[in-house]
Amino acid sequence: MTKILIVEDEARIASFVSRGLQANGYETTIVDDGAVALERIVRDDFDLVLLDIGLPSLDGYEIVQQARAQGIGIPIIMLTARTSTRDTVEGLDSGASDYVAKPFTFEELLARVRSRLRESSVPTGMVLTHGDVVLDILARKASVDGVEVELSTREFALAEQFLRSPGHVLTREQLLSRVWGLDFDPGSNVVDVYVRYLRGKLGAHHIVTVRGAGYRWE
Repeated sequence: MTKILIVEDEARIASFVSRGLQANGYETTIVDDGAVALERIVRDDFDLVLLDIGLPSLDGYEIVQQARAQGIGIPIIMLTARTSTRDTVEGLDSGASDYVAKPFTFEELLARVRSRLRESSVPTGMVLTHGDVVLDILARKASVDGVEVELSTREFALAEQFLRSPGHVLTREQLLSRVWGLDFDPGSNVVDVYVRYLRGKLGAHHIVTVRGAGYRWE
């Protein structure tokens, strides 16, 4: 049975999410403290984590960063009332797999859980190469002209989308859905922010802005 860790210090929300997941066939564990949550993530064999940001002893950003630093690659979905673009970028850039704003419907959360679990079960033993840029999907490494470049989880996922479709225009809607698993929000500039990050790390000439349409990998 798929095991999900729910890290949430609001008992009402934790119980609501846990009951819904159990009704859909998942095994759940609830933890309400950040330090305890990190210990369980590292020690136990969970398939996915639902993680609040504001927690006692250790916040969600620190938990994600420390878990990723220790090689934990399972999907981590952040649940938070913080909905600004800056908060979203910080959460995803810290290594979170997805970001769900409170209040949310259980149906939306369940769809995100299923999506992230599907992604984590797909074998990805391949290398993508275009020009001087190489992405090793299995090792999660990127290099430019033979020099390794450090990319965040979300930067790597965005670069992967471009290298899988070189020469094709990818709209902001497509990128937001494929990389972040989010519906298009016309008020969000998170895609533009991450494109700017990628240009700085992989070379500005690789990603061309197509006015009124989106971006294209040259």
